[in-house]
Amino acid sequence: MSKTAIENREVSWNVQGIPVCGTITAPVDKEAHSAIIFIAGSGPTDRDWCTPLLPGTNGSAKLLAEALASEGFATLRFDKLGSGPHVVENLSKFTGKICMQYYIEEITGAVETVLAETNVKKDNLFVLANSEGTIHAVNYQLQAKNNRFKGLVLTGAPARSMGDLARVQLSKQFEPLPGGELVMKHYDEAVAQFTTGKPVTPDPSLPEVLKNILLTLETPSNLPFSRELWAYSLADHIAKVTEPLLVVIGKKDIQVDWKANGEALEEAARQNSEATFLYPETANHVLKHEEAPVEKLDPQSVSLNYNAPGIELDEEAVNAIINWLKKF
Repeated sequence: MSKTAIENREVSWNVQGIPVCGTITAPVDKEAHSAIIFIAGSGPTDRDWCTPLLPGTNGSAKLLAEALASEGFATLRFDKLGSGPHVVENLSKFTGKICMQYYIEEITGAVETVLAETNVKKDNLFVLANSEGTIHAVNYQLQAKNNRFKGLVLTGAPARSMGDLARVQLSKQFEPLPGGELVMKHYDEAVAQFTTGKPVTPDPSLPEVLKNILLTLETPSNLPFSRELWAYSLADHIAKVTEPLLVVIGKKDIQVDWKANGEALEEAARQNSEATFLYPETANHVLKHEEAPVEKLDPQSVSLNYNAPGIELDEEAVNAIINWLKKF
């Protein structure tokens, strides 16, 4: 069966005086289509889900947008705050002003932009978010009074707060070492200062890497967002979502463990009869196909391949997303 012909078109909108730039990828016809807003993950991740922190331009969002458009969906992906080609010129405009509310306004602009398209079904709007982006998607849904998403696709979704995830990872690294329990005790004390809004004063005995992590949290350009994000638990908020949900966490995702996070989110969403959970066997954190066994995957090599040339989307994950969206 031949796929629908698609086209790309640049769009933009403003949030608090800062331009947000994006790409609409949609079928080339005059019919009305369901629309999907893409929301990227953490850090300087752009509209294609590429980042200067990792090599390659083979971003999953671009591939997903093309796959969905060829199946008859209109999609919009955008360079979120702190990413894309205009980040340097906009840096002074958002330094020290980043907060959760900004991201809601950013999504609101994206929604208004795509709904202004003549070939979009106004009552069939969805979101497809990845990693930290799932937090912003849920936040928007819970606060929006108009133009709510008909359904949410949450991929690589962390159930626990960023603070909890960081502590688990750090404790695995430091607690087995001599004096490790004391190190984590001092770390916890500094985090408590951070979360209550007090100046962070790391204990002098802490390893330099932990001192740097703690001091980075308090960097003025990251506040107040880092403090809000550090304590945010997606499981607490997803429980309040009543619309259809599709949560996709790959079994080759080494950033968000599918079993621990999946179980927590399933429990949180147990009252939502339209919540679906999928754990593709060979999908990684950005829904790319990964053949290697989990025990042989190390963070550095995996992340370096996220956007490498020739790395393809995971077929099971993509087909599941397309089939779920086509039910509406």
